[in-house]
Amino acid sequence: MTDYAEEQRNEIEALESIYPDEIEILQDSPHYVFTMKVASQDSEDPIDPEHADETPEKVGCTVQFTYTPKYPDEAPLMEIVLTESLEDEQVEMIQEFLKEQAEENLGMVMVFTIISALQERLTVLVEDMKKHAEETRYQKLKKEEEAAQKKFEGTRVTIETFLAWKNKFDAERNEKKLREKEQDRLSKKPSGKELFMRDATLNDSDITFLQEEGDSVEVDESLFEDMEDLDLDDADDDEDDPDYVP
Repeated sequence: MTDYAEEQRNEIEALESIYPDEIEILQDSPHYVFTMKVASQDSEDPIDPEHADETPEKVGCTVQFTYTPKYPDEAPLMEIVLTESLEDEQVEMIQEFLKEQAEENLGMVMVFTIISALQERLTVLVEDMKKHAEETRYQKLKKEEEAAQKKFEGTRVTIETFLAWKNKFDAERNEKKLREKEQDRLSKKPSGKELFMRDATLNDSDITFLQEEGDSVEVDESLFEDMEDLDLDDADDDEDDPDYVP
């Protein structure tokens, strides 16, 4: 007849000697309840510090074991009570993994075997996370490079697209020329003649000026004092003479 209590006690002693820092006994009666800290092994390929926030260097969890009366012929109760850098779906996967390991090892003490298998599984999980992060970065860079390459390549030119571009280009060029001509016209100062031709009211400007001045126009009479000495009549008579030569 199997002495379950003896087998359980012997396993606890072995675990305490192998994992002195990882095991913690919570109770020893009527059955042992204890926790085991398990972490992934150090990776051979260190994570790039620039991407350390994307992928953890290590992952781990704390598993609580409770022996049943007929352990190891029955599986122990196992529960993940603490985790390190693990997502909820990963915790569920690990919980299922523990059950599978227990079923495969029924009839023999199994905690050491389960802990060893779990450590390997966590190590593989870290490697998978690193590969996934690297693939994600690669796909992101690939898309960025493809987008940049498309900018250099531009749009494939056809007869239709070229004609559409040419029509637009010609229209923009003609509009630009018209704007430049208008700006040149507005920037040039008009001459007096141009102002005169543009504004017909300037034709009467001098007359209007004289009319507005009225009697205020002064005449220098001294300019006409010596006009009596001029022989104006003789000059007129000479001009009437057909033989007159000036």
